[in-house]
Order: sequence, then C-alpha cells, then structure tokens
Amino acid sequence: MDEDKKNWFLIYTTTQSFQAAIIQGKLEENNIPVIVLNRQDSSYLVFGEIEIYVPTGLKDIAKHLVDDALMN
Repeated sequence: MDEDKKNWFLIYTTTQSFQAAIIQGKLEENNIPVIVLNRQDSSYLVFGEIEIYVPTGLKDIAKHLVDDALMN
C-alpha cells in the first residue's frame, strides 16, 4: 500500500473491531472500495488500531457515510 498511499485516504481509526466492521459494511454497500488495516497486537488488543482507508476521490462521500453509520 505504501506506493499507492497517495491514492487512499485514512477515513477512520478505531480499537473496536465491531465498529470497523460496521463502517466497512456501510461503505461497501454503497460501492466504495475499502482497505482495512488491522494494526492491533494479536495478543493484546488494547495496543494498536484498525485503520480504514478509502480512495481519495471518494473521501467526502465516505465521510458522510461513516458519520451516518456512527449515528445509528
């Protein structure tokens, strides 16, 4: 992902896997490609975060969808 990082925008970070799954589902059901990077320690889930990326050109629409998903 490093060479394509400029094409992707970090839209959300969380330590809760259920939140990441809800946001990923909301974005995908609206045909927005998603990359989810789980940077949590596999032994101690309190260390690290789950990062959700979307294409830079879709970040405004994605932000609205993320806000909507978190409100419900």
